[in-house]
Amino acid sequence: MANAAYGRRLLDAAGFTVSTPRVFESNALFDTAGGDLYAAGGLLRVRRAGDRGVLTYKGPPLPGKHKNREELEVDVSDADTLSEILDRLSLVVCFRYEKFRTEYRRPGEGGVATLDETPIGVYLELEGVPMWIDRTARRLGFRESAYITASYASLYERYCEKQGIQPSDMTFDSVPPPLTR
Repeated sequence: MANAAYGRRLLDAAGFTVSTPRVFESNALFDTAGGDLYAAGGLLRVRRAGDRGVLTYKGPPLPGKHKNREELEVDVSDADTLSEILDRLSLVVCFRYEKFRTEYRRPGEGGVATLDETPIGVYLELEGVPMWIDRTARRLGFRESAYITASYASLYERYCEKQGIQPSDMTFDSVPPPLTR
């Protein structure tokens, strides 16, 4: 997406309103030292969003045009202590990423649209049942060929490859802006 202002205009024109105001998120992905969880297609994430902490497990992605995988989440009162517990269990942080997220909804609909402002670009994510995603994507002017199901870690790796930089963490203070050509 070109920028966050364009995304906000697009959502507004389609009848979406802000359901959760813009908040800074800091995410840490944990795995074993050998990368066993990643190798199995899973993910364990500790997210800090404002004063909220969330532990998320995601199972392997299922094939298809929509991103679909088991997701279990639980709110935690102290994300820092949870991270220390995971460290004591020999899990290590394998990737960190940051973003600003704003959530939008349309009255009477079950899905949610999120506008994510990341160090590598702005992304619009549609979460809901497949029929709602397809209908909403069309309403917003997107074709199925524009769907992105890659993780932020994968998108970041591609960004670094294009920019000729070594990947590390996708944080606002560590990612250089895109090269102008």
